[in-house]
Amino acid sequence: MLSDQLKSQIRAIHTRIKTTLPNYQPRQGQNQLVAEMAKIVSGTYHRRERIGLIEAGTGTGKSLAYMLAVIPYALAQKKKVVIATATVALQEQLVNKDLPFFQQHSKLLFEFSLVKGRQRYACIERVRQQQKHPELFATANDATFDWQKLLDNWQQRKWLGDRDTLATPLTEDLWQRIVADPLHCSKTDRRHMNCPFHLARAEVSNADVLVVNHALLLADLSSGNSILPPPEETLYVIDEAHHLPDSAREFFAAQAQLTHNSLWLEKAAKTIQQLITLLPATVMKELLRFDDSCNELNSLLKPIERCVTEFKPRWFGEKTEYRFADAALPKLFQQQAEQLAQVSQKTLTQLEKIQQHLQENVTEQQLPLKQSMGLLQELGYLRQKIEQQQALWQLYAAEQEKNVYQARWVELQNQSQYVIGHACPLGVANKLEQLLFTDAFAVILCSATLTALNSFQYIKYDLGLTQFEGVQTLQVASPFAYAEKGQIVIPKMQTDPTEQAYTNELVTLLPTYLPDNQASLVLFASYWQMQQVAEALRKKKFSLLVQGEASRQALLQLHGENCRHNRTSILFGTQSFSEGLDLPGKLLTNLVITKLPFAVPTSPLEEALAEAITKKGGNAFLQLTIPATSKKLVQACGRLLRQEQDEGRIVILDRRLVSKAYGSAMLNALPPFRRQIEY
Repeated sequence: MLSDQLKSQIRAIHTRIKTTLPNYQPRQGQNQLVAEMAKIVSGTYHRRERIGLIEAGTGTGKSLAYMLAVIPYALAQKKKVVIATATVALQEQLVNKDLPFFQQHSKLLFEFSLVKGRQRYACIERVRQQQKHPELFATANDATFDWQKLLDNWQQRKWLGDRDTLATPLTEDLWQRIVADPLHCSKTDRRHMNCPFHLARAEVSNADVLVVNHALLLADLSSGNSILPPPEETLYVIDEAHHLPDSAREFFAAQAQLTHNSLWLEKAAKTIQQLITLLPATVMKELLRFDDSCNELNSLLKPIERCVTEFKPRWFGEKTEYRFADAALPKLFQQQAEQLAQVSQKTLTQLEKIQQHLQENVTEQQLPLKQSMGLLQELGYLRQKIEQQQALWQLYAAEQEKNVYQARWVELQNQSQYVIGHACPLGVANKLEQLLFTDAFAVILCSATLTALNSFQYIKYDLGLTQFEGVQTLQVASPFAYAEKGQIVIPKMQTDPTEQAYTNELVTLLPTYLPDNQASLVLFASYWQMQQVAEALRKKKFSLLVQGEASRQALLQLHGENCRHNRTSILFGTQSFSEGLDLPGKLLTNLVITKLPFAVPTSPLEEALAEAITKKGGNAFLQLTIPATSKKLVQACGRLLRQEQDEGRIVILDRRLVSKAYGSAMLNALPPFRRQIEY
């Protein structure tokens, strides 16, 4: 429970922050957020299940609210705080702005750190190798790259040794040569003790507040907390929590080549021969075992390739993807899956031992550098291939007959003619329940759009929280005066967006809703339609900034420039512009949504989810499509008002909001703007 002393401390910090924040507006919603979050994490509602689902509208100040509610309590209890976000933008905002501000004005003694995956860090020793021996690594394309400058920047702390603080981005190929993989960059080797990755990990152990992304959180929970503190010692704040189910599906999915595997496995045999001549005789037995395992893997994958070749004409006609209905794999796949998973796991274990031997010999400088570096690179590539096979066949081996738990499909890569096998869990509720919610000291999940059609039921089901009695839910409305500051206009239209004539009607009607000397954002549900409309409007002499014609950053800079000079500025974008785009004040006063953002269930995962619902006697359109679309529409409308003084209008050119039964529920889930419905 929250002690009186802790309550007083939180109030005192809040008061200090109010007086130091420029243009601070007292917000009833923020006070409510702080009070409720503090009660949840302190066990006021439930002693064991301290879980909160909190939807806080734009402008409620939820970042400050969760810092106020969680950090003082965690410090008093000697627990750690992990803040997980879905986007890099929010991570940067927390680490560079929000947490330093809170640390300074709260007068609390705590350290915070941004935690990134190993793949985001460079190994300085590898950078030195590139600089010292360019003849071993350089190719015609990058022979002129200035590695010395990179080393100088590291010495002068102009570069922090990670991918995100590089002054000039590196190509994937160059980055892979210096990335801090566990093989090259071992902490036990004296030369690597001050590598960026190890320095960053040392910070983690001293930090009280850790900022991570959803993927790293899931990876760490799955691997038994190798980086982050154990769940029972941690108060989690999962921001942008509406993304967590999708992040988890992506994390637990797998994909691997089903054809052309002999190419890399035969290359493995040559690598093994070179290693036999290079490594001491004591490693011989392990090399021969590894060779046998690679041959066994190859002999198991060959019949799979023949099976794929036979089915290829049936699977791929017009489409490049084929989904296995009810996750039912071809018979041969079913028969071989378990054995393939076991053999690839055995091969992987042997490969790791050989990598270790080779690295040790390189470290002790007992081997020629050029040859060893090439072989280490080959083994790294091999490891990646075998890991992919192991993950895919592990999922393919799982029983799916009584109930379907996975989406399974194959994809034809047109350029290479390779066939890739995919598997993705339909739901991640059990995984999240088992890895996170059962053991965590406390979890606050928050977002501006956590409900669908004003209900928390959908997200509870997705996250695996339906069985937890202690889950508290809270909706805090935005403090913005929506009815006063903006309106939603639904003009009368002759056609439905599903009709062919709709694009022509858009071209005719849109100019009416693109005012002069204002900033407009027009959101499209399809890239194709956006291009069609853009082409037609340019013929009518409209100047447009269209997504895909320049980088997002470049388009937004041009848009900002137009707005500064009070020129008409019209941005055209698709779904990715409807979330995470911040255009405050004059940067957006006119938002046009061409049609409701229905996701056509064309992806194999969406098709499989719909199939599973239908099989259980449900209605996929009502249970899956409508709630998802409603959530996306709320996010899109959230682009308009970003600050309390902002104002403008939203025009929705989709008559289904009026003509269909689900339309009124979708409209009622939107912020309470004034409405002008022209029907």
